[in-house]
Amino acid sequence: MLNELLTALQTILSVHHLIYMLGGVLLGLAIGIFPGLGGIAGLSLLLPFLYGMEPISALAMLIGLVAVIPTSDTFTSVLMGIPGSSGSQATVLDGFPMAKNGHAARALSAAFTASLFGGLFGAVVLTGFVLIARPVILAFGSGELFMLTLLGLTMVGSLAGKSLVKGLSACGLGILLGSVGSAPATGEYRMSFDNFYLMDGIPLVVVGLGIFALPEIIDLLRQNKPIANASKLGSGWFSGVKDFFANKWLALRCSVIGCIIGALPGLGGSVVDWIAYGHAVQTTKDKPRFGHGDVRGVIAPESSNNAKEGGGLVPTLLFGIPGSGSMAVFLGGMVLVGLEPGPAMVSTDLHITYTIVWSLALANIFGAAACMLISPWVARLTTVRYALLAPFMVMVICFAAFQATRDLADLVTLLAIGVLGILMKRFDWPRPAFLIGFVLSSGMETYLYQAIQFDGIEFLLRPGVMIIGAITLLSLIFMIRQNMKKSNEGEGNENKLQQAPSRKPQILFAVMINLIFAYGIYDGYQRSFLGGIFPIVVATGMWLLSAIVVVQLLTRPDGSPVCYDNEYVQGYAYDSNTASIMHYVYWLAALIIGSYLVGYVISIVLFFCLFLMNKAGMSLWRSLTVTAAASSFLLGLTHIMMLELPTGLLQESVSLPWPLG
Repeated sequence: MLNELLTALQTILSVHHLIYMLGGVLLGLAIGIFPGLGGIAGLSLLLPFLYGMEPISALAMLIGLVAVIPTSDTFTSVLMGIPGSSGSQATVLDGFPMAKNGHAARALSAAFTASLFGGLFGAVVLTGFVLIARPVILAFGSGELFMLTLLGLTMVGSLAGKSLVKGLSACGLGILLGSVGSAPATGEYRMSFDNFYLMDGIPLVVVGLGIFALPEIIDLLRQNKPIANASKLGSGWFSGVKDFFANKWLALRCSVIGCIIGALPGLGGSVVDWIAYGHAVQTTKDKPRFGHGDVRGVIAPESSNNAKEGGGLVPTLLFGIPGSGSMAVFLGGMVLVGLEPGPAMVSTDLHITYTIVWSLALANIFGAAACMLISPWVARLTTVRYALLAPFMVMVICFAAFQATRDLADLVTLLAIGVLGILMKRFDWPRPAFLIGFVLSSGMETYLYQAIQFDGIEFLLRPGVMIIGAITLLSLIFMIRQNMKKSNEGEGNENKLQQAPSRKPQILFAVMINLIFAYGIYDGYQRSFLGGIFPIVVATGMWLLSAIVVVQLLTRPDGSPVCYDNEYVQGYAYDSNTASIMHYVYWLAALIIGSYLVGYVISIVLFFCLFLMNKAGMSLWRSLTVTAAASSFLLGLTHIMMLELPTGLLQESVSLPWPLG
C-alpha cells in the first residue's frame, strides 16, 4: 500500500498533472459562475476533449472541474439570488439577504472558507473510507433510502416560515409537481394532459430557476436600486473567515452530512444543502436570523455541498454507481479514458484512486483561492443599478433553462413556475419547502415501491430503517419545538406588522392551491392502484391541510395583519410609482412569445435593447452597444459549449444564416 501512496503523491505533484488540473479548475470557475448550468454541463463539455488523452491527465481535468463548481456557483447565489446550480439553492436564503444588507464580502468569504473545509474534509474521509466503504454502502437498500427521503422532508419544518401548515402544504405542492410524468411502478402518465413535455416530468433546473430567480429579479426591479450600497461593499472579507471559525463545529457536522448523503446513490447534490440548512436551523439555540441574512445559513449548505463530492466518488469508484448526475458524467469520462470502476480501484488501481482523492483536495484549495481572488471585482456587481443587470440575468436564466430538454416548453414552464414563485413569496408560502418536496418526490416514490416489492411491509423492521426512523423522529421533535417558539414570537410581534388593505388575493391563492390538490386526487383515481396511490395519498393529506389555510384566512379578524402586493412584500416598501408585479411578468411573457415566433436570438436582442431604453433610461446607441456585447457573449458561449438556442416559426419557414437560423 505504501508504494501506491508514494506513486499517487508523485503523480499529483508533477507539473504535467498540475497544469491539467488547473485547466479543469479554470473551466469549473467559468461554468460555476454561470447560473443554472452546474457540474453536468461542465463535465459534458469536457468529454469530447478527453479522447486519446492519457488517463491520469484526463482525470486531473475532470477532478479540477468537479471540485470547483460547488465553490464558484456561490457567486450568483449570494450576489443575485439566483442558484448557481441545484446544490447552491439553500445558500440563496441567507447569502442573498446578506448581499442586500451590504455584507456580500462577508457572505462570500464565509462561503468559500466553508467550501474549502468541506472539500478537504470530503477528501480526507474518502482517503480512509475507500477501503471500508464497500460493506457500508451495500447495507443501504431501498428501504433505507426511502427513510432518508423522509428525513429530508422533516427539514420542511425548519423552512416553513411562520406557518407550519403553509410550509407542509407548500412541500406537498412540490411533491405533487414532482410526480407529474410517468409513474415509477407502472409507467402511466400522471397529470400530463397528453402533453409530451410533461410526460417526462418537469426538469429540476427549470423549477429551481423559476421558483427563486424570477421572483427575486422582479422584486429588485420594483425597488429600482442597486442590490447593496457601495459604501458597505468592501468590508467583511476577514469577518467571513472569522464567522467560519466561530461556527466550525456546525461546518464539521454539515460536512459529515455531505459525505454521507453524497455516498448514497440516488440522492446526490440536489438535497444535501437543504438537509444541512435544516440541521443548522434546528440546532441553533440563540436568536437566529435565518432567511434574513444569518451567516450560518451560508456556512452550513456550502460546507456540506463541497464535502458531498468526496462522498459521491465512493460509489462511483467502487461500484460504478453514480451518486448524482455530475458523478454519472464523471463515470462516463472514466470509461472513455479506459478506466473501469469497481473493486480493482481498491486493489490493482489503488494508486489511481488516491491520485483522484488527493487531486480533489488540491483542486479545492486552488478553487477557493481563485474565488477569493476575484471576489472583490465580482462583488461590485451588487453596486450596479439592477435595471442594468436585469436583462442580462433574464438572458442567462432563459438560456440555462432551455438546456434542460432543448424544448421551447422549458421557457413556458420557467415563466409558469416563476409566477407561482412570485405568488408564494407575495403571500408568505415558503418556497424552500416547495423545492425540497419537488426534489425528493421522485426518489421517495421509487424507493418506497422498491422496498415493498423486495421486502413487503417488513422493510420497516430493517435495522438501518429503524435507526434512520429514530433520527427522523428526533428531527420532528426539534421541528415542533422550533415552530412553537416561532408561533409565540409571532404573537408578540403581531402588532408590529403593517396593515394591508385586502386579503382577498391571499384567499384566492389558497383556494387555487386547494383545487390543485383536489385535481391530484381525481387524476390519481384515473390510474391503476400502483400508478395512482402515491399522488392520491399525498394530495389527500395536503388537500386537508390547505383547506385549513383557507379557513384560517376566512376566519381571521378584520384587523389582523396580512401580506399584500403593493404595500408590503417581504419587508420591502414600494412607492405609488412602482410598477406592478404583472408589469414585469408581461415583459418576460413577451420574450417567450417572441422566441416562439422569431427565435430566441432576435427576441432577446429586441428585449435587451427595449428594456435598457425603457427601464434603465439608456440612449439608443448605448443600448445597442450593450445589447451587441451581451449577444456576442451568449453566442460565443453557445458555440464553444456546443449548446442550442430556441428557434421559432420564422426559422422553420425561412432559411436564415447563423446565428439567426
